[in-house]
Amino acid sequence: MIRLRTTVAAGAGLALLLAGCADDSASDTTTTTSISSEADQPPASGALPERPADGDPVSCTYTPDGQAAKEVTSPSDSDVPAAGIAEVSMTTSAGPIGLLLDRASAPCTVNSFVSLAEQGYFDDTPCHRLVTSPGLQVLQCGDPTGTGTGGPGYGFDTEYPENFYAKGAPQLRQPVVYPRGTIAMANTGQPGSNGSQFFLVYEDSQLPPTYTVFGTVDEAGLAVIEEVAAAGDDGSMSAGGGAPNRPVQIESVSVSS
Repeated sequence: MIRLRTTVAAGAGLALLLAGCADDSASDTTTTTSISSEADQPPASGALPERPADGDPVSCTYTPDGQAAKEVTSPSDSDVPAAGIAEVSMTTSAGPIGLLLDRASAPCTVNSFVSLAEQGYFDDTPCHRLVTSPGLQVLQCGDPTGTGTGGPGYGFDTEYPENFYAKGAPQLRQPVVYPRGTIAMANTGQPGSNGSQFFLVYEDSQLPPTYTVFGTVDEAGLAVIEEVAAAGDDGSMSAGGGAPNRPVQIESVSVSS
């Protein structure tokens, strides 16, 4: 199956995909996040569940989790909006990427992303990994260190679509289609391990429904990502993919609503 999980490698500094959990211990291991594309990947079992309807404000829990890759404060955790769209403009070295963040689907995730953006956390940071494998075509960003290990110093729980399933349900191990244009959060596979790293899906991709979907990429942004993908990657990641051959540096992120 395709995995977007944490691997522990002695002395590793690999820029791996789809999680934002840093290891700030004094040990000689580095926690990184990986996607592996295995040949026996089964076909996707179906579509994502229908997105949640707009709701009332919610409370969120952001738990301290290691050292922040860039100094920021945790988001507000009360009266978090669970309705409406946050419009985000991401200026990158490869071109502009517009994002529409869905508060109803993932209010705590959107709240965190907006807070980090408004604090300049994503400014002058790289998109450190590109994957171009059939069935998994994504660009990952959100780690100021560019190593795949950096996070904001706090973690929080997964939201939609994982929260549509009972804990431990077998469906959580079966892939579904994350459609082209999806924005989703990276995590380590452990509870509360969402942080700052996110991935942009530029072609339909098959993943277990355990990665929080929190918005969409506009068509102009997808065109930018597709140009980056066309240049390929350096193959530096042991689980597949690597740093984009055409570097992508996030220059600034602004939120308009």
